[in-house]
Amino acid sequence: MKITEQTLPNDWKEVTIENEQGISFSVLNYGGILTSLNAPDRNGNSENVVLTYENYDDYIGDPNYLGAIIGRVAGRVHNSSFQLNGNEYIVHANEGKNSLHGGNEGLNSKIWEMTTYKNADSAGVILTVESPHLEGGYPGNVSIQVTYELNHHNQFVISYHAKSDEDTVLTLTNHSYFNLSGNAKRTVLDHEVQIASDQYVELDTDLIPTGNIKSVEGTPFDLQSKTALRSRLFSDDPQIQLAGGGFDHTYLFKDGQQEKIVLQEEESGRVMTIETDQPGVVFYTGNGLSGEQLLTKGPAQKHDGLCLETQSSPASLHHPGFPSIELKAGETYQTYTKFTFDRK
Repeated sequence: MKITEQTLPNDWKEVTIENEQGISFSVLNYGGILTSLNAPDRNGNSENVVLTYENYDDYIGDPNYLGAIIGRVAGRVHNSSFQLNGNEYIVHANEGKNSLHGGNEGLNSKIWEMTTYKNADSAGVILTVESPHLEGGYPGNVSIQVTYELNHHNQFVISYHAKSDEDTVLTLTNHSYFNLSGNAKRTVLDHEVQIASDQYVELDTDLIPTGNIKSVEGTPFDLQSKTALRSRLFSDDPQIQLAGGGFDHTYLFKDGQQEKIVLQEEESGRVMTIETDQPGVVFYTGNGLSGEQLLTKGPAQKHDGLCLETQSSPASLHHPGFPSIELKAGETYQTYTKFTFDRK
C-alpha cells in the first residue's frame, strides 16, 4: 500500500492511498471530500469513477456536495424543525423552508483533522471533527470520526463513528457521484443498477417525504433485478418527473441481505457492489447537475453521475414507521459502507 500526502495552495491537505491492483482514492481534509476513486476497467486501465471538480475552490459552498461527508443530518428536514424529548429545535433552512444536508454549517464545509495508517492488508485515513452544541441548530457536542480504508481485496470502506454528550439526531453519509465509465466519458444512462429493496419513499413537490412508504412492484422504482437506468429515467411517472427527471428517493432495504446494491457499466466492464449496515439509501441520479459546474471531464451535465447515499431516514423526525436517527447521550453511533470493485 502506498500513501502520499500533499498540501494544496489554499492550505488544504490531500491524502492519496493506492493498492497494488490499481485501486486508489484521494481525500481532502476540507469536508472529508473524496476527490478521486480510481478503479481498473476490464482491460486493466485505472480511471476515476467519481466526479471531480476541475478547480478545487468549487468545493466551497458546492450546491452538489460532490464527494463530501454529509451531516449532522443527511437529507432534508421538513420545515427545518423537529421535536426531541419534548423540545423543539430549529435548524438552518438552506433549501427554501427546509434544511438540506445539515444546513449552512454542515460537515461538508468543516476542516477535519486527518491522520493516516497502514497495516499488512490495508491503509486508511482517519478524519475527526468536533461539532459543538447547537451548531446548525442541532443539540449536543458531538465528536465524529470517519475512516476511509482501502485493502488488497479491492474494497473501499467508509466507517462512521460518533458520540454526543446530549440526546441528539444524527445520520451521516458520503455524497460521491459515481460514474463507472471512467473519467465520466459517458453519462450514467447505460449503467445498470440493482437495489435490494421492495419499498421506496414517496416525495412531495419539495422532495420532502410524504410519510408514505410505497411498493416498487409494477413501477419504475423496481430495481430488484439488474436494470438499465435509461429505461427508467425518461419515465412519465409523476415521482420521476417531480425529482427533475430521475431518482432522488429513499429505498428501504430488506433485512438480512448483505449485498444491498450492485452497479455496473457494460462498456468498461466495471462492477461496484455495496454492502452496508444502514437501513436505507438515497438513490440520486444527478438530475440537478448543470454546465455551471466545471468537472475534470468538462462542463457538468444532467446524469453525469449518480449518488448512493447509504443512511437512516430524517423522515423519522416527522413520520412513524421510518428508521430512527436519534442518538442518545453517551451511546455510540457506528455504521459502515463497503464498496467492492470488480470487472467482467
